[in-house]
Amino acid sequence: MALKIRLTKVGSVHQPLYRVVVAEARSRRDGAAVENLGTYRPGDKGNPIKINMERVEYWLSKGAKPTDTMHAMIKKARRTAAAKTEAPAKAEATVAS
Repeated sequence: MALKIRLTKVGSVHQPLYRVVVAEARSRRDGAAVENLGTYRPGDKGNPIKINMERVEYWLSKGAKPTDTMHAMIKKARRTAAAKTEAPAKAEATVAS
């Protein structure tokens, strides 16, 4: 069973909403998913991607392959998560000085 991490569309025509899911590679785009990992709202300002990175890492370790789009989104989510954890550490160091 080959698994993919991909997007499935659940929004309406002019208000797109996508779910980030793990699904069988041969299933249709909006077919049954193994697990729901998060959401993506392309119209939102700021951070439109909300992904459970622990579960993404779990599925990647089990051999699930992300689509090209999801690969880019996962990289972006990792960068923003690293920046969020780095920013409080810098702020504490500045306050302590």
